Amino acid sequence: MDFDFSDEQLLLKTSVDRLIADAYGDFEQRKTYQAEPAGWSAALWARYAGLGLLGMPFAEADGGFGGGPVETMIVMEAIGRGLVVEPYLATVVLGGGIVRLGGDAAQRARILPQIAAGDLRMAFAHVERQARYDLFDVATTARREGSGFVLHGGKGVVLHGDSADLLVVSARTAGARRDGQGISLFLVDAAAPGVLRRGYPTQDGLRAAEIVFDGVRVAASAMIGAADAALPLIEQVTDSAIAALAAEAVGAMTVLQDITVEYLRTRQQFGVAIGSFQALQHRAADMLVELEQARSMAMYAAMMAEAPDAAQRRAALAAAKVQMNDSSRALGQASIQLHGGIAMTRDYKAGHYFKRLTMIESLFGDSDHHLRQLAAVN
Repeated sequence: MDFDFSDEQLLLKTSVDRLIADAYGDFEQRKTYQAEPAGWSAALWARYAGLGLLGMPFAEADGGFGGGPVETMIVMEAIGRGLVVEPYLATVVLGGGIVRLGGDAAQRARILPQIAAGDLRMAFAHVERQARYDLFDVATTARREGSGFVLHGGKGVVLHGDSADLLVVSARTAGARRDGQGISLFLVDAAAPGVLRRGYPTQDGLRAAEIVFDGVRVAASAMIGAADAALPLIEQVTDSAIAALAAEAVGAMTVLQDITVEYLRTRQQFGVAIGSFQALQHRAADMLVELEQARSMAMYAAMMAEAPDAAQRRAALAAAKVQMNDSSRALGQASIQLHGGIAMTRDYKAGHYFKRLTMIESLFGDSDHHLRQLAAVN
């Protein structure tokens, strides 16, 4: 199997690596972006659009560039290396992914070109307090009223939900709370009457929101896909997000590995660099093994993210998430321990990378959840 990038993919990698290095090469610049009103840089978002990154996964007919999971992997790995705070995952992979895969022609034509141009931000409002990681557990309701629907309920930890212009909301149109059938998806204007948002910073320096839908009215044309049958689409987009997060984790782990090895080379103790101690060399070697295992599974996740067999795809992404979680935790903890007390300070970047890896570990299912998924399949 050929794992080499094509000429076009190499050009994409070169371009996005250069952009992220320029924007995030100085770690202090990240704090400047976080201090902006939305918690990220609008100017950088426009640069992403100008480079074609925001329209990269969408078909050319929808105003995009026709990229696939491998191109997303390239972009997300660069995002991980830079510890980027802009809402690429929320808007392009999640919100845009749902419209790309499930939207009708009119919805795609209206929304995807705006995302590609940098004029529209999206968020996927699906997680609920009681659901844990079960994608089918939806208590928010959409009651048919006249020619449309009325939404009632609440969503939690909506990634970049406080700055989104348009929300994709899952709601139950039939069945009981934990039924697989009966879930529908709706496009909801974030500024619509009855939408109440409370934004907050997450531990990794990004943003999320708690959102309440109190009698929000939407037209029937706001529904994405068929009524009562949205769960397969939710699962597919979640798998795409897991693959994207796997690539981001590899980028973050690569930086942690590099700065840890550099620290071992320069930190002096007993008159010599601590990297000369064999026990610490073993720890650094273990970190490299974890990184390469994670990199292999990120590639596997990208290859399987759009596999036509849903059961095979879900099993593959569950396996990738388990490995990614385990590797990122092992490498991150080793990096913090090898750095000593300096890694716990806010002014040193190692701790910030470990925080992001810890957040990725819990997004869309921890290791225990995905191991149960694999056990159920096998």
